[in-house]
Amino acid sequence: DKEVRAIFLRLFAQLFQGYRSCLQLIRIHAEPVIHFHKAAFLGQRGLIENDFLTKVLNGMAFAGFVSERGPPFRACDLFDELVAFEVERIKAEEGNPPKMIKHVRELAEQLFKNENPNPHIAFQKVPRPTEGSHLRVHILPFPRINECRVQELLQEGLTRSQGAPAATRGDKKCVVPAGPPVGMFTCS
Repeated sequence: DKEVRAIFLRLFAQLFQGYRSCLQLIRIHAEPVIHFHKAAFLGQRGLIENDFLTKVLNGMAFAGFVSERGPPFRACDLFDELVAFEVERIKAEEGNPPKMIKHVRELAEQLFKNENPNPHIAFQKVPRPTEGSHLRVHILPFPRINECRVQELLQEGLTRSQGAPAATRGDKKCVVPAGPPVGMFTCS
């Protein structure tokens, strides 16, 4: 599953390589609007007459992609790193299937780690109560919650999470790397 996702991640990184250099931030509205300059993107890559990529860029999914990934200051992820920093590696792997497969497996491993940051934590199943258990007299009432103790536990959790490695903490916003300009890329 993760390897298939990694292959698609590479495919979209190759398709949209350099897209950030064709984004325009329009600030005349109350909320800034991000516009993608399709003609510049296709022209600089020499793909003006490419029917497939033109249809992809005109689709609603790409419009959502631009609005979600267009802001210059947001949480970055694996796709951003792939688009910005792995250009040369992807080019070098085009004629070498073993290297390409190795890279796909590395990406799949990163996708797995992103979804399972703490694989050692096991979840315990809670058994269902037996039939008629609610009728038993010896069940003690639920204890009252000690508000002070709850606050202490919350504070302990916060201090632990601030000392945790970056992978387990929530996404922090940063400046999205622009990557190389579109003019570097030619598609085959």
